[in-house]
Amino acid sequence: MIKLAITGKGGVGKTTLASLLAHLYAAEGNNVIAIDADPDANFAMALGLTQAQAQQITPIAELEDLIEERTGAKPGSGAPFFKLNPRVDDIPERFSVKIDGIRLLIMGTVKSGGGGCMCPESALLKSLMSHLLFRESDVVIMDMDAGVEHIGRGTAQAVDILIIVVEPGRRSIQTAEAIKGLVGDLGIKRYYIVGSKTQSDTDREFITSSLPDFEVLGFINYNPKIREADLSGKSVFDADPAVVAEVRAIKEKLEHKEGK
Repeated sequence: MIKLAITGKGGVGKTTLASLLAHLYAAEGNNVIAIDADPDANFAMALGLTQAQAQQITPIAELEDLIEERTGAKPGSGAPFFKLNPRVDDIPERFSVKIDGIRLLIMGTVKSGGGGCMCPESALLKSLMSHLLFRESDVVIMDMDAGVEHIGRGTAQAVDILIIVVEPGRRSIQTAEAIKGLVGDLGIKRYYIVGSKTQSDTDREFITSSLPDFEVLGFINYNPKIREADLSGKSVFDADPAVVAEVRAIKEKLEHKEGK
């Protein structure tokens, strides 16, 4: 089953794409695991949970008792010794939230020690990510920030595709170029662009001409109904058939290219 990581500059529409793909794969009867690995976590609401429901979910990185139980060290304790490969096989079922056949896991952020920290929280998240990406029976869709911190060198080989979401703007283009460098360092060879918030042929041409070394899978055009869904607490999937059709076309092109 396919393993997708979706990234890009903040606010470009990564979560919109991730949530729609999750619903489309689930509607086909696939086991779908949606992973919110973006510090600005809002995958839950995009999938259809209310704000109150989303706020009840504790990110994995904040489950202190679980982290201590599995790694042998308390988060933030500065303990020099802990398990680097803790048991995580039961976490997806125990700590996910199910929405319309989709299992959602919110990873959370390691708050101590800086980005390169190897601490009990980080060890658990890395082991969990590796476990999820190597589960052959599941479609995995990961909503990430503009970095690739949650994908280590040991698990990068399990990511089938990286999709970089780009809106018509110079900063978004620059972010895509920077991500390409990070992805190259990890050895992920298959990556594509999805254009977002486009309103004209000029916008679409700007994206394709600014990123000549990337292949564009398609576009999600600017649609006020996406914002209306966010404001009203509705799933993006239920916002407008037009946006669902755009993402279905992106999914079909991706599967055609991958021979699936």
